[in-house]
Amino acid sequence: MPNPIAPLDGARVRDALAGTRFADVRTIAETGSTNDDATALLGDPSAAGATLVAEFQTAGRGRKPGRSWIAPPGSALLMTAILPVAVAADALWAVPFWTALAVADGVEAGCGVRLDLRWPNDLDLDDHKACGILCVSRVAGATAHVGCGIGLNVHRPALRPETFVPAYLSDRVPRVEREAVLAAILGAMDGLVDVLERPHDVARAWEERAGLRGRPYRLRLDADGSVVDGTAVRLDPAGGLVVAVDGAERTIHLADARVVAGG
Repeated sequence: MPNPIAPLDGARVRDALAGTRFADVRTIAETGSTNDDATALLGDPSAAGATLVAEFQTAGRGRKPGRSWIAPPGSALLMTAILPVAVAADALWAVPFWTALAVADGVEAGCGVRLDLRWPNDLDLDDHKACGILCVSRVAGATAHVGCGIGLNVHRPALRPETFVPAYLSDRVPRVEREAVLAAILGAMDGLVDVLERPHDVARAWEERAGLRGRPYRLRLDADGSVVDGTAVRLDPAGGLVVAVDGAERTIHLADARVVAGG
């Protein structure tokens, strides 16, 4: 960016969310990981509905071990939203899909950019990753407290464009207000909280929003590095991706593969 990006105005976001379950927005200049910070708060009643937002993370990470998420200060929304309600432990698989729906709705409402959903936990812009989701939880018996970790690229850093393969909202809308996007995402979460009680409704909504059926997916299996080319059919009851391969259905489980390319 030609000019330094102003720090996020947390007060503006809190004002926009007044009266919702996500009005507790806590901002910090730098931290290791907002997910780690949120994990320490899970189950604390005073943190229910709190969202931790950092301008920079020194230890941000992706879904797979060893993958990092690095974003220059001010270029992204780096946050973890602690759900204001407990979630059934056997429905935890649905939370990342629920989060993706809220992010997609919020981004579109906040700046007019429509993102594509890609299994299992990414949102794309023009076939390039713009957002990743990584949730954390603390299980206590049949229920769990959850933090929804989100890394959303907003402003492309002032470096050579080819240096950064991921997409940024500013690629489509040059003047994006992070406050407006953050408030819209958390507002969408507030409107969708009750849907968490119906995880399979979450899955069907995600499938529809992602245009899942009929999309080609290429997945690399972690076990042996082999590649599976298939056509998406649906999500299975635990969030796995059911694909048609050579006329037969095959389920790829959430922890077993990564997407090499999507349709």
